Amino acid sequence: MAQKILLKNINVPGINTFEVYRQYGGYAAVEKALKTMSADDVVEEVKKSGLRGRGGAGFPTGMKWSFLAKPEGVPRYLVCNADESEPGTFKDRYLMTHTPHTLIEGMIVSSFALGANTSYIYVRGEMMPQIRILEKAIAEAKNAGFLGKNILGTGYDLEIYVQPGGGAYICGEETALLESLEGKRGNPRIKPPFPAIAGLYGCPTVVNNVESIAAVSWIVNNGGDEYAKIGIGRSTGTKLISASGNINKPGVYEIELGLSVEEFIYSDEYCGGIANGKRLKAVVAGGSSVPILPANLILKLSNGQPRLMSYESLAEGGFATGTMLGSGGFIVMDEDACIVRNTWNFSRFYHHESCGQCSPCREGTGWMEKVLHRIEYGHGKMSDIDLLVDVSKKIEGNTICPLGDAAAWPVASAIRHFRDEFEWHVNNPQAAMDGNYGLANYADPIPVVEEAN
Repeated sequence: MAQKILLKNINVPGINTFEVYRQYGGYAAVEKALKTMSADDVVEEVKKSGLRGRGGAGFPTGMKWSFLAKPEGVPRYLVCNADESEPGTFKDRYLMTHTPHTLIEGMIVSSFALGANTSYIYVRGEMMPQIRILEKAIAEAKNAGFLGKNILGTGYDLEIYVQPGGGAYICGEETALLESLEGKRGNPRIKPPFPAIAGLYGCPTVVNNVESIAAVSWIVNNGGDEYAKIGIGRSTGTKLISASGNINKPGVYEIELGLSVEEFIYSDEYCGGIANGKRLKAVVAGGSSVPILPANLILKLSNGQPRLMSYESLAEGGFATGTMLGSGGFIVMDEDACIVRNTWNFSRFYHHESCGQCSPCREGTGWMEKVLHRIEYGHGKMSDIDLLVDVSKKIEGNTICPLGDAAAWPVASAIRHFRDEFEWHVNNPQAAMDGNYGLANYADPIPVVEEAN
């Protein structure tokens, strides 16, 4: 059984309340950090842990903290990114719903480490139930003396506020989030300066994901070295995975990084195999913004070794044969899934969510949506396929924020690995419109996997 850190007590009745959470060791990290450690000690433990940002980028958390500027007389801020707008990802919402004090405790310890006296949790606007849950948890912690003035008599002051977002995907990007938090339109900022130098209200700011912050308490309680023993290589610790699609057991799973992809898909402990006895066709491993991989490439590396659920293993081979762990939005597709329709659906989303600040993204996402729509609905030309590849290249790397890349990668990878399917749609427009896009229709079937070896 894999070790659980964030979801260990998730099924304990009442774990969402302060009293029960405290009975199970909650807020011990706050007591330890504030009473026996310095801020630098906490940062050092997080560095030793190897914890990497769980929102998608995978940047080392302790290193990010160490970049924070500390000018005299200037406030510093910690902002928790709880926007979670990535299609296929729902693990942060799950964590906030069922064990909100895990996040609040992590916020207190992290704020202490950063020297922040005011911190914010920016929550996606549609998540009103989670906003109410967090506000209640904050009130409970404050009533117990873990928030407010002179916490536990240590002289440290902290207030945490929950800020609903406007429901914009772009506000998951940290500088757009800060713009929104300041009351402005959520447009990404040009960097540098980075938020660690000039972030919220022009002050030094750290923006971290819910899962990243929630893991800090365990690290403080048990030590960074112990956390680093979990996982594999530079992919240390555990990771929450949002599993969805054509599987028997969709849900949120906490895995030790280094688990094989094959075991994650087919093991009864996790996804339980492909639903309805179908075959595996493809997987989007890290949320809609990462490259899609066919079954043969998601399960095995080029050397025949099993591909692992880790930052390095999933990325091995680059975008030619690899992908990204991203935010852990693991979308599984069976043999009947239409890759063209799925890609069009993703493109429609990114066109809608583009802030419009950068021309390549504003115009390019719209072009990709239109071209994919006509291929899917029987009006495509063979030249449209190469046109999509060309447009994706024009977008990638040419925008202020990563949304352009996020829109380009799924399209480019879908054509790279499933070009036969796009060509079949062009050559068989009526059949494609009727939904007859099963594997049996292709002259050269896409590689699929019957079952786990």
